[in-house]
Amino acid sequence: MKRHLITGASRGIGRAIAEKLAAAEVTLLLHGRDTVALAETRKAVEPHCAKVILLVHDLAKPSGVSDLIAEIGDQRIDLLVNNAGVAVVKPFAEITQIEWEQTVGVNITAPFMLTQAFAPKMPPGSSIVNILSVAAKTGFPNWSAYCMSKFALEGFSQSVREELRDRKIRMINIYPAATATSIWNNVEGEWPRDKMILPEHVASAVAYALSRPTDVALENITLSSLTGNL
Repeated sequence: MKRHLITGASRGIGRAIAEKLAAAEVTLLLHGRDTVALAETRKAVEPHCAKVILLVHDLAKPSGVSDLIAEIGDQRIDLLVNNAGVAVVKPFAEITQIEWEQTVGVNITAPFMLTQAFAPKMPPGSSIVNILSVAAKTGFPNWSAYCMSKFALEGFSQSVREELRDRKIRMINIYPAATATSIWNNVEGEWPRDKMILPEHVASAVAYALSRPTDVALENITLSSLTGNL
């Protein structure tokens, strides 16, 4: 029985990944903060997998991450998907300390703590997937906090990848361009959703990378729309 932990599984990319990876021999551990939306994800995947465990914790706070780790306990994880993320979009001079710390907490500290907690117990052939962004490679105006966090996770994951290589644990980084999720509901301005890729496209890339033989590492996948990046 495989155990897959997916953060930010309430909706969007996280839900799409959960739906794509649901299988009879898989237990899905799904994290989210929105209990109603997380229940909808459970409803979608439960008929297709062995078991679903819901984990409701606030990853913006180290105590919330620690509580999630404690709830999972000593049972091993075969796949960790660091997907949960927040985006503060505004000129850098207007970013509050609270917004900055929340971005660091969810986008950097949580993946660090989860990777540190679960990677040592992962058996050979396991994988860690980080949902990054094209913003991990390029800076965009008004996205300084978000870009900072993705650049940081990029550096962390590249280093840890080399530490885990001898143990046959794969570190897979996914770099989607603008993706049509609810995150844009809180971003000011007009953003053409029809030019964005879909969460299902990201989920398919994750599933493809995981489907490679365990001695093959498809380590970096960039996804963009043929209409061009926003």
